[in-house]
Parts: sequence; C-alpha cells; structure tokens
Amino acid sequence: MPSVLLVEDEPAIADAATWALRRDGNVVVATTTVAEATAHLAGADLVVLDLGLPDGNGLDLLRRIRSAGNLPVIVLSARADEVDRIVGLELGADDYLAKPFSPRELSARVRAVLRRASSTPSAPQVLSIDVERQRATYRGLPVELTRQQFRLLVALAERPGAVLNRSRLLDLAWDEPGERFDRAVDSQVKLLRAALRAICPEPDPIETVRGEGYRLREDLLG
Repeated sequence: MPSVLLVEDEPAIADAATWALRRDGNVVVATTTVAEATAHLAGADLVVLDLGLPDGNGLDLLRRIRSAGNLPVIVLSARADEVDRIVGLELGADDYLAKPFSPRELSARVRAVLRRASSTPSAPQVLSIDVERQRATYRGLPVELTRQQFRLLVALAERPGAVLNRSRLLDLAWDEPGERFDRAVDSQVKLLRAALRAICPEPDPIETVRGEGYRLREDLLG
C-alpha cells in the first residue's frame, strides 16, 4: 500500500483527509509541523503538504524535498492566490489543491500523482555522494556532515563491503597529524553513523567488525 505523509495542522482538515486517503487504501502518516514531517520523509511515497505550518513555511520544506529527489508532493493550502500556486508549482509541487476541498478530490489527485510517478520509475542509490560539491544524500534526504565526516564517508563508500581498520581510515581520511589517533576514528564513525541513522534508523549503514574495523554496507550504493 502507498504511504502518504500528510502535513496539516488543522485537525478537522487532517481528519477528513486521513479518512479519505485510508479509505482509498493508503497508509497515512499524519503530522502537524515541518519538524515532524522531516522525520518521516524517508518512508513516504507521496507528501500532502500544507503551506501554513506552526513552525515554518511549507514552501521551505518543499524546497528541501526537491533538493533531495523526486518524492511526489501535493500542496494543500488555504492560499488560493495565483502567485502562491505558481510558486508552489515552480518549486516542484506535482499538484496544488486549494482549501476548502473535497476529500474525494484529494484522493483522486493522490491516485493520479502516484500513477504518474510509477509510470516513470527511477532507482536512486540509497546513498549518493557528490565529491566535487561535498554533498551526500541518504534515502533521498541530504545528510548534514562536517568536512571530516564527509571524508570518512567517502573513504568507506569507495570500498563498499571492505573492512577498514583504524590505521587505514586514518591514512585515507585524515590530513592533520595532530588528529591522527585511533579514538578520533571511533568518534567520527559514531557521529557519521548517527547522522545517517537520524534519517533512517535501520538498518545500520556502517557495520562494526569486532577486532577488525568498520565497513559500509554494500547494498547502500546500488
């Protein structure tokens, strides 16, 4: 069943939308804030996104979703002004539905957008790294990393499945002599793992091989 992430802070509207979408065979994860929605993006097949949220602007969340990939988004908003509709669509929204709306129409639009998305399948890597821009995405979302954590990720990703001990990782990912010690590797691996698992807790993307070192799961890179 498709998983729909609903981001709507008005209880009556959220309840009506949830009821209609579930009746149509969708799994619905209902959230009310940008922060809540961000925590659930990784598992969604489509987002129904309100623009006016208590902790931020829905358009900012739409920008973040689009910067990370092609997750379908339907903007659901009381802002019926043409400028708002144009901005939402230009930022990459797949559809725009103004309030008040019919729950049946919302369900129909969700079906249509999911159908279009499935007709142009894509298989992005679970983990994508842009070395030139020093950016990484994990399960479609950008990963916030320090320079050192990014270099460590690159070292592991260039050798997926290979077990790298601390000494090897120091050679591959550290420049500063004063920072080249075993505990620095353990500390940075812990922080890198936490950054990735903040997006998707399971499975653990970095495996610890007791007495040997660390390795990146091979299936993350396709």
